[in-house]
Amino acid sequence: MNQLKALIRDVPDFPKPGIVFKDITPLLGTPWAFQKVIDYMGNRYVGSGVEVVVGIESRGFILASALAYKLGAGLAIIRKPGKLPYKTVSASYTLEYGEDSIEIHEDAVRRGTKVVLVDDVLATGGTMSAAIDLVEKLGGDIVGVDFLIELTFLGGREKITSRGYPVFSLIKF
Repeated sequence: MNQLKALIRDVPDFPKPGIVFKDITPLLGTPWAFQKVIDYMGNRYVGSGVEVVVGIESRGFILASALAYKLGAGLAIIRKPGKLPYKTVSASYTLEYGEDSIEIHEDAVRRGTKVVLVDDVLATGGTMSAAIDLVEKLGGDIVGVDFLIELTFLGGREKITSRGYPVFSLIKF
């Protein structure tokens, strides 16, 4: 894990002053590291019947697509408003540096579909909590909520586990 953690770069004052952004692009650009990340995340779900992996804009798309491929599952994406071409459902949320909303196609997840939600970083849990709201609205059966990185000092895990969903994070800061 330490080798993977060492490939994550801190970028101070991005996207706003006072925020230290965790840049995963060096990890993604290192073939063995990216493969290990997907193997660690995916091996947890092999044989579990996961049908759709939902990725959250934008770095979550990278992880979710590779994970969906590994699991032989479909891929659904959650984006910022106005980015999806078909009918959507939306949810608003607060994050550590502002407010935002996200959307998913209304037919991206069917009722009873086994779903894993994936994003790059768990911070306050606001984005993922809104993503959970969207999948619940569509009737998906959430079997896991996964992150590459968890910023433990921001307490986002509790926001998700208090809703009854298991959280997995590969690397913790």
